[in-house]
Amino acid sequence: MKRRFFIEKTALASMSTLLGAEIVLGATMPDGYTPLAFQEPDPFKMFGKDREMVVLNSKPWNMEAQAHLLDDKITPSKFMFIRNNGLIPENIDVANWSLTIDGESVETKKTYSLAELKSKFKHYSYQLTLECGGNGRSEFDPPAKGNQWTIGAVSCATWTGVRLRDVLEDAGIQNTAVYIGYHAVDSHLSRDPNKEPISRGAPMAKALQDETLLAFEMNGDDIPLANGYPLRLVAGGWPASVSGKWINRISIRNKVHDGTKMMGTAYRVPCNPVGPGEKVKDEDMCIIESMPVKSLITYPKTGAKITSGKKLNIRGHAWAGELEVSKMEYSIDFGATWRICPLEKPSNRLAWQHFSASISFPEKGYYEVWARATDSQNTAQPMLLPGWNPKGYLNNASHRIAIKVV
Repeated sequence: MKRRFFIEKTALASMSTLLGAEIVLGATMPDGYTPLAFQEPDPFKMFGKDREMVVLNSKPWNMEAQAHLLDDKITPSKFMFIRNNGLIPENIDVANWSLTIDGESVETKKTYSLAELKSKFKHYSYQLTLECGGNGRSEFDPPAKGNQWTIGAVSCATWTGVRLRDVLEDAGIQNTAVYIGYHAVDSHLSRDPNKEPISRGAPMAKALQDETLLAFEMNGDDIPLANGYPLRLVAGGWPASVSGKWINRISIRNKVHDGTKMMGTAYRVPCNPVGPGEKVKDEDMCIIESMPVKSLITYPKTGAKITSGKKLNIRGHAWAGELEVSKMEYSIDFGATWRICPLEKPSNRLAWQHFSASISFPEKGYYEVWARATDSQNTAQPMLLPGWNPKGYLNNASHRIAIKVV
């Protein structure tokens, strides 16, 4: 009894130390009980996400959708992926939020309150496709380090904000400008205030596009905290890492931005093809810009069964980075032959496009439906995994679903 009392008292003392406060009445806790402060948080409730979403990591939080969850033409918040490099900011003070424009190539360093951004500049809304550069990483062999995304780190929501171009031009852009780099208030996992978890950017040509926004609304509401509230960049068609969240400063640089996650292998691929597992020098890596052509079957869910003699209706989305998708096809014979799918035009540049088809099967049995998109430069998705790269980026292989005809 004395030993048990000693262990319980020691455990309570340890927990109190971790909490930074004494656990009052801790001696009355039931045997085996874990205080709420030490229990795993519920990310679905915390972030307002559907419980079919898949959590890949909690430190930092990273979460993806499944293909069938992305069936909406405009992605709702509950199905939007979360990609973080650091800790989500807490206790955001919107009334005192500001954005500073600085850098070597700015005419005049300026700071705008969030209210000033909303009142001074015209608002624009676009449907914009955002996809993590590592979407599909789980298929690479040898495996690539990082979150093992399958197919769900992509979305297309309606974003509302002001054009980054208008704000940069208000501050003044010198003719030496080459790149922009963003800075945000999320903190490094180590909580070291001198370390940024991520600070990426884009060439001036991308920064000045009509569709590159400083956004403060998503689908008509405030942006969810995990997706960048109260202010974020949205640069559709490029790796979502370019679309920095919780932005409070943008630098106009006279060189390629050299912030965190801009160097080495981060968001870079070999400039020339390499063999699986081959090491690549930093100087032989190129920054990812426009994302490759890709598509996703969102209905039905893989594993569906249909009755013999009935047609299968499929639908999904296709996108092609800076380009438009010009053709959509499906195959039921493992890519031996392809048939054209009806394909809608995008609602605006950089939005994904919707396709559908009605498929007949020759007899009962197991089938796979493969989808293949072709972009406006006549580049088609590969049927299987494309070229290996050290970080497992840009997997745009054909999406497949399994079907049984019974």
